[in-house]
Amino acid sequence: MSLFYHALLLLLVFFTLPATGTDFHYVDEGLHEQGRTIYNYRCYFCHGYSGDAKTLTSTYLSPAPRDFTQTNPKSLSRQSMIKTVKDGKPGTAMHGFYRVLKDQEISAVVEFVRTEFMLEQRPNTRYHTAANGWPNHDRYQDAFPFATGAIPLDKPWLQLSPAQTRGKRLYLNSCVTCHDRAVVSDEGEIWSKQSVSYPRNNYSHTTVDAVSSASIYAKHDIAPVPENLSVEASEGKKLWQQNCAFCHAADGTGDNWIGSFLEPKPRNLTDANFMSQITRDLLLKRIRNGLKNTSMPAWKNVLRDTEIQQIISYIDEAFYRISKK
Repeated sequence: MSLFYHALLLLLVFFTLPATGTDFHYVDEGLHEQGRTIYNYRCYFCHGYSGDAKTLTSTYLSPAPRDFTQTNPKSLSRQSMIKTVKDGKPGTAMHGFYRVLKDQEISAVVEFVRTEFMLEQRPNTRYHTAANGWPNHDRYQDAFPFATGAIPLDKPWLQLSPAQTRGKRLYLNSCVTCHDRAVVSDEGEIWSKQSVSYPRNNYSHTTVDAVSSASIYAKHDIAPVPENLSVEASEGKKLWQQNCAFCHAADGTGDNWIGSFLEPKPRNLTDANFMSQITRDLLLKRIRNGLKNTSMPAWKNVLRDTEIQQIISYIDEAFYRISKK
């Protein structure tokens, strides 16, 4: 009798297997949920909650993180995935997890990825759930098109419907904190060549002149225009904008938006009381080696002494005449 049932069981398994060319895939629910927990903690930041790599991080990485939803499991073996998770992948941002995950945990997360994204094409755990502190998330649906990129963020206000207008305002006021890589029609320059503090405090998205609405800091992001800058100071001005103005402001006062958050406050290089005690040699030493217990880092591994001297010449000619002593 026992042999009969065993034979019947084998026949049932044989006739219920998927069509030729596909793999029989047994899912251990406990292992699967363990893999989900690990993935949602360790992997989502680059690969996305749904395994599609549609993340802010992916826009900055080259090559981009793998999109598992577009990966055929036959073209990427389980063994190679385990090796990549364990040891990393040279030439990419994928680092090895052998120091933080046990072999069994690596197997669990690989099995989860293969089942959830590559085979089943499931969406995984949605982030905006009641368990994550987002009850009734659909009430924010007017903002969804801007978060998903269905509507470019720079679409003119006058071309938006009333619901879209509400959605854009909601997105800019609340959602942009996390969804800060919105789709736009015109990317423009990713990095501005000049360090600026606005738009920040007092900024209004409805104000035509955004600069004027940020006037507390905007004036400190305007560099002085001294006449007849020396060649060395002209080179120093470029280096100042690239390296120093972020904290000390374009005008050297340290009264810009970033400077307002630093403690102790960045030095005001236009202050006569302070600058009257400074020499070129002392300034060179402080820029080169930094200042302990402040936000002033050491620049000796970033800037050559000749470049630091150029910055000092710019400070001397644009902000305050440094003593020749």
